Amino acid sequence: MQVILLERIEKLGQMGEVVTVKPGYARNYLLPQRKARRATKENLAHFEQQRAQLETENLTRRGEAEAVAEKLDGLRVILIRQAGESGQLYGSVNTRDLADAITAAGFTVTRQQIRLDTVIKTLGLHAVSVQLHPEVAAGVTANVARSEAEAEAQDEAGRVISTAEQHAAEDAAAAEAEAALAAADAAEAEAAEDGENDTGESDTGDETA
Repeated sequence: MQVILLERIEKLGQMGEVVTVKPGYARNYLLPQRKARRATKENLAHFEQQRAQLETENLTRRGEAEAVAEKLDGLRVILIRQAGESGQLYGSVNTRDLADAITAAGFTVTRQQIRLDTVIKTLGLHAVSVQLHPEVAAGVTANVARSEAEAEAQDEAGRVISTAEQHAAEDAAAAEAEAALAAADAAEAEAAEDGENDTGESDTGDETA
């Protein structure tokens, strides 16, 4: 089926181009989404009459999308999921999950704007593209981890943290906390001892007087 594109479609063509597509793709996506019209004489003539208006509207939408992309590009979102020792998720992270996470971060996007070749099934840092406009996309990083602490460690390391590394980090954090507590107890005991010594010296002085 031949259609005339009303906007740029990735890997298909630019606005105003007449392209040949599969009938199902046209009927189920391009036509109902008003991204294209059947390439009839009447529609071609109508498009030419509206071309200037459509191009102006497209420029406005693109400018708005570019402004959002400047703020959105580089965003990192954390998604907490259960996973096995190998890092394989018990489930997956899909486009809806990502859209919800990005929206929670202050940017309203839909699952249709999320570009994923396949759903995310492993822990780690995953690059995600958000299509804000046919000509504008922003890059987002999805940090999929089992906990906030693990997500922070992955972010700092720039890679998946193994279970052994995670346990070592947890042990180190516990040891550090224990050492800090011991130091605080020692300082408190020393302060108390100094207080007792000061009191004793003061009492001795009074008796001498």
